[in-house]
Amino acid sequence: MRNVVDVRVGVLIDQRPPVPEICDRVASLRDRGIASIWASQVFGYDALTLLAVVGERVQGIELGTAVVPVQSRLPQALAQQALTVQSVTGGRLTLGVGLSHKAVVEGLWGLSFDRPVRYLGEYLESLLPMLRGDAADHRGEVLTARTPGPLEVPDAAPPSVVVAALGSQMLHLAGSMADGTVTWMTGVETVAGHIVPAITGAAAAAGRPPPRVVVALPVVVTSDAERARLRIDDALAIYPTLPSYRAMLDREGVSAPSDVSLVGDEATVLAGFGRLADAGATELVASIIGDAGERRRTTDVLSEYAYAS
Repeated sequence: MRNVVDVRVGVLIDQRPPVPEICDRVASLRDRGIASIWASQVFGYDALTLLAVVGERVQGIELGTAVVPVQSRLPQALAQQALTVQSVTGGRLTLGVGLSHKAVVEGLWGLSFDRPVRYLGEYLESLLPMLRGDAADHRGEVLTARTPGPLEVPDAAPPSVVVAALGSQMLHLAGSMADGTVTWMTGVETVAGHIVPAITGAAAAAGRPPPRVVVALPVVVTSDAERARLRIDDALAIYPTLPSYRAMLDREGVSAPSDVSLVGDEATVLAGFGRLADAGATELVASIIGDAGERRRTTDVLSEYAYAS
């Protein structure tokens, strides 16, 4: 293991249990040295509401969304939610936002997926001023968002904003407008050769600080890597069918979610953390997939790595 830990450690939490069980799990992760927990906006709990409740009950750990799809709510509503979480939790939120997928936006929500990059750019132009305490007054080509004045949420510092950015245009937006990116289904080689150069270049060109590069990946410490890989591919079978993630797997030169996962014994997984640091990642968010014993072993390794800092 490295003597100096370059990658901060977070965990993508299991959002299936009741809220009290989630709070207990988050408290345990905090006590094991984990820096942050992250919630996805899928088809269960509302991620920001969940983080407000968990963050109010469990102190001393950072909170993030990975991610809230921007098409699902107005910029004004998302700004209100994010600032409310900031107020409740003492400013511990990282707001991860991104585009949803065409099949969801058009097939489930009945909305347009036209010009998605333009939409996200205008969304950020509307959202970011509100998070900073200013009024919104945006009338663009694809989005209008206005407020009569600043949002009145007391004790709410602007949250850090990261964008789910994988393609070149999205990485340019993330680097030039936001604090960084959060990735998924993106292997270490692609992080090193594509994600980091593109977003750091965009941030530098915009005069912004070096960006956060939050890399979310499945992580399993196991004595049976073949079985663990099969479990990962079964659990995450939808992702290779979605164009944005398929493009990242293709860029990595692999075909399945397990191919970009960190899987193996303790030494193998720790070596994977080192490769992520060398690639330029600033944070690892582990999605722990496995049986009870594997989850315990994985948490032990994440804790050991986190405490090494």
